[in-house]
Amino acid sequence: MAIILGIDPGSRMTGYGIIRQQGNQLTYLASGCINAAGTARQPLSLAEKLKVIHDGVSELIAQFQPDEFAIEQVFMARNPDSALKLGQARGAAIVAAAQAGLPVAEYAARLVKQAVVGTGAADKAQVQHMVIAMLKLTHRPQADAADALAVAMCHAHNRKQAILMAARRGR
Repeated sequence: MAIILGIDPGSRMTGYGIIRQQGNQLTYLASGCINAAGTARQPLSLAEKLKVIHDGVSELIAQFQPDEFAIEQVFMARNPDSALKLGQARGAAIVAAAQAGLPVAEYAARLVKQAVVGTGAADKAQVQHMVIAMLKLTHRPQADAADALAVAMCHAHNRKQAILMAARRGR
């Protein structure tokens, strides 16, 4: 059994999803978003946003005690500044995991979509739909939270494959 914390990083909104993997069964534990945008009247500086993300991920780790941590890799956006900010948000989340001693796994967005939907070209609505169906959810998670659950599910799939491969080598 393993508890997996999945993260869909963003400099304004960071999605999180927490699942339990027991054999082939995945169980939903929690999901949501860490809002690092501040308010319209008082937006946060980049340093403040990174602190909010780090502290939010640290709180999730303390509350749910995950065994493993999975995060989406940076994709090259059209705007290099956006890609840099996304990378910094990822870094803040990864540092929280590293401080807690969690192993960190990183997955490309296309691989996450492939694992959950069956195609790397899936859109957010398709990811949400499959997350709801596969985890048997009674509610529709926010798009960023659904993406984070998909990251956790991708990790669970890869983890299961690694265990099967190790068992085959041991025969």
